[in-house]
Amino acid sequence: MKRICVFCGSRSGSRPEYLAATEELGIELVRRSLGLVYGGGNVGLMGVLANAVLKANGEVVGVIPQALMDREIGHTGLTKLHVVRSMHERKALMADLSDAFIALPGGFGTLEEFCEVLTWVQLGLHSKPCGVLNILGYYSSLLAMFDHATEERFLKAENRRLVLARESVEDLLYALERWRPVQIQRWLDWETL
Repeated sequence: MKRICVFCGSRSGSRPEYLAATEELGIELVRRSLGLVYGGGNVGLMGVLANAVLKANGEVVGVIPQALMDREIGHTGLTKLHVVRSMHERKALMADLSDAFIALPGGFGTLEEFCEVLTWVQLGLHSKPCGVLNILGYYSSLLAMFDHATEERFLKAENRRLVLARESVEDLLYALERWRPVQIQRWLDWETL
């Protein structure tokens, strides 16, 4: 594992613990010689994360659509900043550059990006681990919804287990590093997904 993609909010949230855990993740990535791939912003948790990695002399690769760059929210001090045409290109490049994915607290964009890469694992399009850092139970309701979807047979149990959820940075990184790819399906059986 060389780089981890982190999806997180363009806002900082209401609790100082979100900021502290984000900074801790940045420092721990560098301590483990892992590069960061993220959305390229200089605001909210995105900016906090990038700055924590940079301050610790780590690698930060940002991927941002031109429309957001034009709104002057792109981080200009990164190791590498890719400016792309669309959100679709952004997500595809972030996935290509990364060996694992983490969701920190965030809004619709964070959830959409994380669920998309998670779906790609389920479909066998990649075999990279996906985890959420459940700071102060931020993702507990989402995880309960995944459990409910499994109980109601909209998710297979083995696909529910694709979401690695931990409450501490160290525990989550440990789980991601030790995750083993699932058997990639060579065909799609819609009734068994």
